[in-house]
Amino acid sequence: MLAFLLHLAGAIALLLWAVKLIRHGVERGFTNQLRSGLRRAGKSPLSAALGGAIAAFCLQSSTAVALLATSFAASGALAATAGVALLLGADVGSALVVQALVLPAGMLIPVFLLTGVTLYQRSGERRYKEAGRILIGLALIFVSLGMIRTATSPLAGSALVEMIVSYLSRDMVSAFLIGGLMAFAMHSSVAAILTFVAFVAEGMLPVTVAAALVLGANTGGTLIPLFLTSGAPAASRNIVIGNGLLRGGGALLTLFVLIQFSPDLSLLGSTGARQLINLHLAFNAAVAVVGLPLAAPLTAAIQRFRTSSSPAHPVVQASALDPAALSHPERALACAAREVLRMGETAHQMLVPAMDLMRSWKSGSAATIRELEDEVDRMHFETKLYIAKLQQQPLTPDQSRRAMDLAGFANNLEEAGDQISTALLEIAQKLNEKALRFSDDGWRDLTDFHDRVVTNAQLALNVMITHDQGAALQLVEEKDHIRQAEQDMQARHLDRLRSGNTASIETSNLHQETLRALKTINTSFSLTAYPIAEETGALLSSRLAQKSTVAAG
Repeated sequence: MLAFLLHLAGAIALLLWAVKLIRHGVERGFTNQLRSGLRRAGKSPLSAALGGAIAAFCLQSSTAVALLATSFAASGALAATAGVALLLGADVGSALVVQALVLPAGMLIPVFLLTGVTLYQRSGERRYKEAGRILIGLALIFVSLGMIRTATSPLAGSALVEMIVSYLSRDMVSAFLIGGLMAFAMHSSVAAILTFVAFVAEGMLPVTVAAALVLGANTGGTLIPLFLTSGAPAASRNIVIGNGLLRGGGALLTLFVLIQFSPDLSLLGSTGARQLINLHLAFNAAVAVVGLPLAAPLTAAIQRFRTSSSPAHPVVQASALDPAALSHPERALACAAREVLRMGETAHQMLVPAMDLMRSWKSGSAATIRELEDEVDRMHFETKLYIAKLQQQPLTPDQSRRAMDLAGFANNLEEAGDQISTALLEIAQKLNEKALRFSDDGWRDLTDFHDRVVTNAQLALNVMITHDQGAALQLVEEKDHIRQAEQDMQARHLDRLRSGNTASIETSNLHQETLRALKTINTSFSLTAYPIAEETGALLSSRLAQKSTVAAG
């Protein structure tokens, strides 16, 4: 039994790691495209559902899509109804992932591994490198599923297994709860359901018990984004709550049908494994079909309820700068690092909704951004004073360098906040006062550029937390890509001017000012990566060394 548990745990661990590997590959290589695609898809509930399905299939995770959607909702760029529709589509996309991953792999495993490792090791282009990471992850998923089948095959017919299955057959609610707990513990409903499918394929579980487990995993999957967004604004939480009510409620209703009416699941496929994965897809498709018309009234009800029950004043976070820690340099540096990170998070919070004001001016949102800028200025001033007092203490050379790095980070983040609250808000206000609009092509360029800057700002925050050298190098590399992207957009803008595009002519100066401001904001966030990237030896005079020497990590 110990050997079985060890082999099964190892196989599941490999499965979880492989799913995460794919998701990281997509996020690191193609996040900008995903953000832009999801933002455009959010124009209507139907297109949002389709966009969510595609994004979840690429990311191998509806949770990752939910986190992207919550950032759009927080900025006002995604309406609550479209957000719920997007997550319903993501649930369908996640079910399609399971369909794809249970297909016979055969010779695909060595092909994926060979191609993936070659791309990852040899390619100097980040996207190709991340594509290699994705292929490696796919191969390892198939390997892990084979390991699960190998580990479980000797237990078919075991007296202990039969006793457990017999109990769960009589208590489907317990099976439902176990499925939910497994999905939540794994932080992946895809991994949990693939595990259940492998159990059924080896004869360890009857389809009816596995069906209850799958329904529980669907419910557990809705709890993951709820947990991860526990501190998010109400606009973000509303869409994950709406999706949770629809998907979780649908799972409970389907469980009731299974218990009371014992429907014939053989209609879903010729084998137990096929019946299970088809049930998973059919369930999520049915929830999407029923949930799309209900999304608008449901989100309206959630908003009314949460508005009436929410506190009148937000909780103000206390400063991380502890004066008592100044006599202990390491503790003081940690305090300063936490405060600088909070500065970055506040600046990021300002950046996300800024572009939306250029199309739809909201005085309340503008006032919030200005209030956040005051908070950034306060943290910047207090952090500088704190570091200055710290430098009066005897410090090692390494501590002195880190103190100066933190002061530089604070200066850069204050500059980013200033650009957002002055340059971008002033542009938005001019557009509103003069009733001007960017051309459709110009607006698409600007919002795509904004998406890239938001993605890089989030990456910069991650680098500040993890000090991951691979992510730092990626951020430095992206700074060069931003420069090229800005030049390409300026060229397209000039083409529109030459063609006589009226909207482009009227907003030409504002268009170029927006590009410059976004580029400056990106630079301010990206500079946080340089001290970490320099430790790799891959920077030469503030430029990346030849890409063949860069270890992407």
